[in-house]
Amino acid sequence: MIYQVYVRSFLDSTGDGVGDLAGVRAGLPYLKKLGVDGIWLSPFYPSPQHDHGYDVADYCGVDPLFGDLDEFDLLMAAARRLGIKVLLDIVPNHCSSEHPWFREALEDAPGGPARARFHFADGRGPDGSEPPNNWHAMFGGPAWSRVTGPDGRPGQWYLHMFTPEQPDWNWRNPEVPAEFERVLRFWLDRGVDGFRIDVAAGLFKHPELPDSDDPEADARTRDSVNPLAWNQPEVHEVWRRWRSICEEYTGRDGRERLLVGEVSVPTAREHARYVRPDELHQAFFFDLLGAHWDPDAFRKVISEAMQDIAGTGSTVTWVLNNHDQVRTVTRYGEPATEGSGLGAARARAAALLMLALPGAAYIYQGEELGLPEVVDLPDDVLTDPIFHRTGSRARIRDGCRVPLPWSGQASPFGFTSGADGARPWLPQPSYFAEYATDRALADTQSFWHLYRDGLQLRHSLPQLGEGTLRWLDTPPGVLAFDRGDGLVCAVNFGTAPTPAPVPGTPLLSSGPCPPGVLSGSTAAWWLADL
Repeated sequence: MIYQVYVRSFLDSTGDGVGDLAGVRAGLPYLKKLGVDGIWLSPFYPSPQHDHGYDVADYCGVDPLFGDLDEFDLLMAAARRLGIKVLLDIVPNHCSSEHPWFREALEDAPGGPARARFHFADGRGPDGSEPPNNWHAMFGGPAWSRVTGPDGRPGQWYLHMFTPEQPDWNWRNPEVPAEFERVLRFWLDRGVDGFRIDVAAGLFKHPELPDSDDPEADARTRDSVNPLAWNQPEVHEVWRRWRSICEEYTGRDGRERLLVGEVSVPTAREHARYVRPDELHQAFFFDLLGAHWDPDAFRKVISEAMQDIAGTGSTVTWVLNNHDQVRTVTRYGEPATEGSGLGAARARAAALLMLALPGAAYIYQGEELGLPEVVDLPDDVLTDPIFHRTGSRARIRDGCRVPLPWSGQASPFGFTSGADGARPWLPQPSYFAEYATDRALADTQSFWHLYRDGLQLRHSLPQLGEGTLRWLDTPPGVLAFDRGDGLVCAVNFGTAPTPAPVPGTPLLSSGPCPPGVLSGSTAAWWLADL
């Protein structure tokens, strides 16, 4: 179980309103108490922060906003003492427009070696005023921007599948993979346990950069669906090389290094190709996150994952929340400003279901508190480039990135001291008081205790390790499976009564349903042989 730390929203140690590495270090005992095996840190590298650090200007440094390399080393040492693994977020598909290599490319002539590290191309039309192809960026608008030449005249175009401030690397240029191997070794030499790889199905584009049959697909779905820009076969050679580097380090000290990819591909079968024995160790299986609250939908995506991914001998990597998605409490039907109800009950049930599945699981900070999405942030505080590029609030991500509440009855809820009068970088709603960690730890019926108890069971029960599951016959609206000898997970999706537990067996439940809600939205594990 890996816990995703969104650094700028976790805990602020300096009072400037932005979380930092020292704050992460201060929060490690809390995460140890929760029972996680490791943490995944969002990007903290030097960056102009056009996309909250996913526009990297220097892959081997720490942005002063978050600390410095000395503070990073202190964090690593503290995590090691507590037995917590540390994964870094690496962004190999694109960099910042302020990266030195891209600045050099802007000064280079068309066809020059600096431009060859990126995707520069002449425009179409008699004066080159049209983009080289019809691709759209995932965050809105065209995927191409035109540069101005040294003589002040309009020049070539460069490709950016997200924002103009995030030019895509050209992985067909040998300098690019060589540079990223240097970056991997820099951090591995500092003791990190592995990497979460952003846009792991990206990197390579079709060499001829042809027009797409559905140019707006990426922007419309905000997913990697353009087959000319994503999931090119050459990408697998990169992961084979990275895997060999990790195994080289493991061979030195016996400590395994992990690669987990953000892989957005159409089918579980394609997903399975990324986790073959010589490629990534894990890749997020997003189909469970995207499944509607319906037993047939959940059973379908779980079955496909077990057949196509686990069937290859790999591990399925389950996830219900992350920094890009609406939180489960809201996604499953929870009004944004209430602390109980349908969405909360369903989110608790989904958590137990995920923790009972074979494979790895990742949770996103605040998930263990039952935080809802903040859906009423005013326009003037929104920072998501999707909002600023499209003018629409649809699918923006600020609402799941609001800083965590730690204690107290009013903002900043212990997130920051505010010594210099600074406020949290995104405003926290007043109802966050109900979700503060001090209250969650004191309430044995809270989300936090549900997650903690579930994680303890994952560590103590051999049935919850690697292996398979077997679906059980159930009444309509109920999903149930067993995991080895004497362990059953059952989820009532709200259309039938909760099945009675087997007499004489312990029960871990997500708690009673709120008044007026069907007895569904409740999950339980029956542990017959404890």
